[in-house]
Amino acid sequence: MQAKQLWFVTGSQHLYGEEAIAQVAQNSADIVAGLDGADAIPVEVVAKPVLTTPDEIRKVLLEANGDDNCVGVIAWMHTFSPSKMWIAGLGVLDKPLLHLHTQHNRDLPWADIDMDFMNLNQAAHGDREFGYMLTRMRHRRKTIVGHWADEKVQKRVGDWARAALGWNEVQNLKLVRFGDNMRYVGVTEGDKVEAQIKLGVEVNTYGVNELAARVETIEDKAVDELAAEYETSYDVVAELKAGGARHESLRDAARIELALRSFLEEQGAKAFTDTFEDLGALKQLPGIAVQRLMADGYGFGGEGDWKTAVLVRLMKVMATGLEGGTSFMEDYTYNLGAESPQILGAHMLEVCPSIAAEKPTCEIHELGIGGKEDPVRLVFTAPPGPAVAVGMLDLGTRLRLVANEVDVVEPDEDLPNLPVARAVWEPRPNLETSAESWLTAGGPHHTSMTQAFGREVMEDFAEIAGIELVTIGEGTTVREFKQELRWNQVYHHLEGGL
Repeated sequence: MQAKQLWFVTGSQHLYGEEAIAQVAQNSADIVAGLDGADAIPVEVVAKPVLTTPDEIRKVLLEANGDDNCVGVIAWMHTFSPSKMWIAGLGVLDKPLLHLHTQHNRDLPWADIDMDFMNLNQAAHGDREFGYMLTRMRHRRKTIVGHWADEKVQKRVGDWARAALGWNEVQNLKLVRFGDNMRYVGVTEGDKVEAQIKLGVEVNTYGVNELAARVETIEDKAVDELAAEYETSYDVVAELKAGGARHESLRDAARIELALRSFLEEQGAKAFTDTFEDLGALKQLPGIAVQRLMADGYGFGGEGDWKTAVLVRLMKVMATGLEGGTSFMEDYTYNLGAESPQILGAHMLEVCPSIAAEKPTCEIHELGIGGKEDPVRLVFTAPPGPAVAVGMLDLGTRLRLVANEVDVVEPDEDLPNLPVARAVWEPRPNLETSAESWLTAGGPHHTSMTQAFGREVMEDFAEIAGIELVTIGEGTTVREFKQELRWNQVYHHLEGGL
């Protein structure tokens, strides 16, 4: 992230003279300095020269395309910049675009306003000219209105920057699948070719015994060191500690983690899947290994669910530096008797400790599926607070994202016999509307849940990627949600062309 940049381009023209252009450049530099110094914006904001001709515009936007560190472009029309000058440049721009509708001064200097001031400060209609051309060309963009020094504006710019970082990540993402999808399951399937065309992610499958063979090459010293790290990082149950009756299972789990980490690093992959139906020569289903890799930023999806693994990875990138974790998650069971009905989210093993409220315990329990030895896992409960759960599905003709705003709550009672990590939440606006809408949209049972950011980041990502997003939250009604799905179906059919 430290190397990534947003390029700030300012539009003007030579109609107002060189003195005015120099002032435009200085004012733009002030805005860039303010945005670059804002805590809410996670990347460097870089000023580019004031653009006054079609050739200058096209040249800079082509340079943005070719710069790997540039994740997006912010455009502002300080004066009036005739929008036909922008056609060639916008026609070639393939980086995310933010149209910032602002002005250098916050307040009007009423007593001093003259025509020189009016000629210089024309964003109110200069940006309208630019917005017209963006709409005419159907150029996807984010529009933010307000003074550049306002915290609200900076927060929204920062959210968009995070979405741009997610897009940059998925465009370069490699994902490893160990085995295939869980047999007979529909929603975890998908068109991997179309996903690469649309998102850029490379999804490739490797035999699980390639991983098992690497497990056998891991040296005992490295295993002992990692097992000791487990004991210092987590509350390890006595039977798994050194000298305990099941310590060898902990060492097996550590050996799997070291092999898995090595394999992913060798492939340059930042996301992966596995499935309990295809474990080959592995002694146990990877549990703590998956959890710790997710905590380090890797994307993961269980049962071969590569689409959710992509989501987890890109949402972790977008959440970098923010409070709150991001995890692979599954809507597991309901608490319908609560005053506000709740969902208990969990999975058989693989929930990321980045969402743990307290220090996780490291435990071993029977797993009744997979036919292997009992797996080691981290057990914990997520802390209360707002979150968003996002699922991705393949409709055959396109991808759809479904997001539900939720409120994670403390469980009503202890869960002494539940041997997995979990989160309990109340979906917005309520469970009945949320679940009916989610089911109507075809939303999957696996999600990526984050407590780090809200719906606007996902909305920005969907706009950048050009894929459908439907959101369930406060104010959602089933009737209106169904209508939105119908309208979206028509729009995306037409937008996709013949």
